[in-house]
Amino acid sequence: MKIAQVAPLWERVPPLTYGGTELVVSQLTDELVRRGHEVTLFASGDSQTLARLEAVCPRAIRLDPEIKDYTVYEMLEISQVYERAAEFDLIHSHIGLAVLAIASRVKTPTIHTLHGNFTPENSKLFQLHHQQPYISISNAQRQLDLNYLRTVYNGIDVEKYSFFAQPQEPPYLAFLGRLSPEKGPHHAIAVAKQTGLPLKIAGKIDASDRSFFEREIAPQVDGKQIEYIGEVNRAQKIELLGNASVTLFPITWDEPFGLVMVESMATGTPVIGLNRGSVPEVISPGKSGFICNTIAEMVATVPQALELNRQTCREYVEQHFGIAQMVDGYEAAYQELLANRIAQNGRILSQNLALS
Repeated sequence: MKIAQVAPLWERVPPLTYGGTELVVSQLTDELVRRGHEVTLFASGDSQTLARLEAVCPRAIRLDPEIKDYTVYEMLEISQVYERAAEFDLIHSHIGLAVLAIASRVKTPTIHTLHGNFTPENSKLFQLHHQQPYISISNAQRQLDLNYLRTVYNGIDVEKYSFFAQPQEPPYLAFLGRLSPEKGPHHAIAVAKQTGLPLKIAGKIDASDRSFFEREIAPQVDGKQIEYIGEVNRAQKIELLGNASVTLFPITWDEPFGLVMVESMATGTPVIGLNRGSVPEVISPGKSGFICNTIAEMVATVPQALELNRQTCREYVEQHFGIAQMVDGYEAAYQELLANRIAQNGRILSQNLALS
């Protein structure tokens, strides 16, 4: 198949530090190339890929202080993609709302992976274009009545995640994610303080979350029990998660997937998460971690998580969240989409012949 992959421009593909969507796009794109597909990746110019790269900006927009309006570059990217739509068998969009209107006006089908959540505002546009084909990244994400082809869980290249048979001594808890209210770093601090275990926090601080960080997080960071180590790259992330005894995932919103859970379990470190969004679909209770309904439950569950088998955590990810499983799901969705399009075109042709 000739496939166009359309990535967000905010981060490079794959991301240097934070960027779950861009990591998934990178792994999907490269594996499709390995499987013999002809793939063009539309992304920032600093992206690294086995596919043919097309870019409208030289580097990730988050890292370019000269760019003031992200929307302009997103529109340039979309224009570039759909001006060339006839070159592809299908277009796979990872950028959400922005392509919906134009996607319905070209013959080349577009499949949309939903990487975010629905809001009262964006739901109006998704509902208007509900017949376009969508991929959900968890069943919990399916909060609107759309034309879902299937759920395809995000996958990782497990071999690139070192396995840590034993956590670091003395033990510590880990938190990795944006320092924002919905990710729950303040709850992770509460768990650490109530268990008496140290907590290492890593993640980026967006401008919109700066006041939250300075109000709720910074005053509790003492460099001893509560440590903030900043934004980490891939190698640092693996070290942080793999050396931890437990990774905390105390989200306060309906997380569509939560790749950090899979990454942690791949290193052997179990995850304790709050029962929101995709958490019940990602964590296997008593096997790769625990699912809790309250912060008090998370605190009470830490001793049990410390006893879980780290090899079992790793094997669970290999069996359910590898790249092969993810790309198998997408290939099946592509084939279904193109088969439906051929059948639809056949029906239209038959109707036209009958009328003539």
